[in-house]
Amino acid sequence: MALTGKQTRHLQQTGQKLKASCMVGKAGLSASALGDIQRQLDRHELVKVHIPPAGSGDSRKAMGEQLAEATGSVCVKVLGRTVLLYRQGPQSSQRDD
Repeated sequence: MALTGKQTRHLQQTGQKLKASCMVGKAGLSASALGDIQRQLDRHELVKVHIPPAGSGDSRKAMGEQLAEATGSVCVKVLGRTVLLYRQGPQSSQRDD
């Protein structure tokens, strides 16, 4: 799913108010961490995830993309050690009418 610029800005603005609800540990993407992120996305659609410290911005962006791919979501933004993920819920797709 590709987001427009307007949608991305809106999600970033909404995400600023959120607290991180999930965390990826030093071990990386474990099954329990992915399961927790999946449950949070099912409930809230927009989720902040803390990731472990990494060397460069490129590796943090890569981690954000890995999380998005593994959870079927979109990586809205990576800022520092926080990744903002969005996945449209089933109710949202019906509201487009």
